[in-house]
Amino acid sequence: MNPAFAIILVFAGCCSNVVFLELLVRDFPGCGNIVTFAQFAFIALEGFIFETNFGRKKPAIPIRNYVIMVTMFFTVSVINNYALNFNIAMPLHMIFRSGSLIANMILGIIILKKRYTSSKYISIALVSVGIFICTIMSAKQVNIATGTTEDESTYAFMRWLLGIAMLTFALVMSARMGIFQETLYKEYGKHSKEALFYNHCLPLPGFLLLSTDIYNHCLLFNQSAPVEVPVIEQAVPVMWLYLLMNVITQYVCIRGVFILTTECASLTVTLVVTLRKFLSLIISILYFQNPFTAWHWVGTAVVFLGTLIYTEVWTSVRTALRSDKPPKKAD
Repeated sequence: MNPAFAIILVFAGCCSNVVFLELLVRDFPGCGNIVTFAQFAFIALEGFIFETNFGRKKPAIPIRNYVIMVTMFFTVSVINNYALNFNIAMPLHMIFRSGSLIANMILGIIILKKRYTSSKYISIALVSVGIFICTIMSAKQVNIATGTTEDESTYAFMRWLLGIAMLTFALVMSARMGIFQETLYKEYGKHSKEALFYNHCLPLPGFLLLSTDIYNHCLLFNQSAPVEVPVIEQAVPVMWLYLLMNVITQYVCIRGVFILTTECASLTVTLVVTLRKFLSLIISILYFQNPFTAWHWVGTAVVFLGTLIYTEVWTSVRTALRSDKPPKKAD
């Protein structure tokens, strides 16, 4: 499949997904669990039909390994979405998750005994500084904007700190899952679509632990303002429509990334995903008018500069330009 088409899928799917997630969170900040469940159920159903052929195809990687991977994946997904309940603004949420490079490098050094070039360490330092700036600025906004009394302000700030702790834990767990995936693929070969199915199918029973919260949000969604859908000519609560669009766009985004991983080099995939995150951030700030100070812009620029240095984009561009130059003619 054409890589250009995959890039379009990634940008269109992921950026649209951010819009619908923001619409959901704005009205119901605690809806992270129902959003996660809907995404998992949809992708698991699609994989059950098209990847496993209704369960008739045996997995290439043993199920016991998927159980370990799924435990980490489920934990990361639920915590990342649930952190939005704790005064975490969407822009900070996106910037913080961009710090996956830091966790990947640290765990790579500790677990895989990897060694990196000096440019890699510089890039990680830049990403760390950028996230630190954005986090400190967001902390000040929480203190200023929430609570009319000192007790209310302190409570809001403590909830925000808990949200930051949740994002940090999810970041480290996500990096550990990436290393585990890397070792599995080395042993059994790459089976990205199979892994996508089992990562979303096996955790579904875990949502029974969250069933009360999911049910309560179903009731809240039912009470949202109705909007008429032209195709079926029926009025549907608007929050259900937002959830459906969020699930579809999430699937489009994941499919686009999957195609990219099979058609392009890992450097290209990293660059596309990084640029997508930056565009999603701009949409969140401008379209939804999320508070974003000059210091936030500085922090964001430092994060993405560090990411670009890490992926060695400049080196690749220079190499490509040199290879395009015609050879000099002999005198």
